[in-house]
Amino acid sequence: MKVLYSENAPKALGPYAQAQQVGNLIFCSGQTGINPKTGLVEADTVEGQTRQVLQNLAAVLSTQGLTLQQVVKCNVYLSSMDSFERMNQVYGEMFAPHTPARTTVAVAGLPLNALVEIECIAEIG
Repeated sequence: MKVLYSENAPKALGPYAQAQQVGNLIFCSGQTGINPKTGLVEADTVEGQTRQVLQNLAAVLSTQGLTLQQVVKCNVYLSSMDSFERMNQVYGEMFAPHTPARTTVAVAGLPLNALVEIECIAEIG
C-alpha cells in the first residue's frame, strides 16, 4: 500500500489518508466541497460544492498522473435527494464523456454541513 497526498486537495479532517494505492487501484477517501486554500466549504449550492468535490478528487488522482477519466466507481452522498438532479448535472459535465459506475444515497448529515460528498476508485493503466 502507498499513501497518496496532494497539497491541492483539502487536508484530511481526521485520522485517514486522502487516498491509498493498492496495486493498480487508487481508493480515494470521500471529499466534500472544501476549498483547499481556505479550509472552508465556500459554495452554498450543491452545484458549486459538487464542482469543488470533483476538483479535489482530481487533485488527489493527479499525484499519480490520473484524471477523472480513470475513475471506475464513485459513491455519492447527498444531504438531501432533492439535490440529486442538480448534483447529477455538474457530475455529468465534469466526467463527460466518461461514465463510471456509481451509487448515490442520501445521508443524515455530512462533515461541515456539506451538501455532497464523493469517494471514488480509479485504475492506473
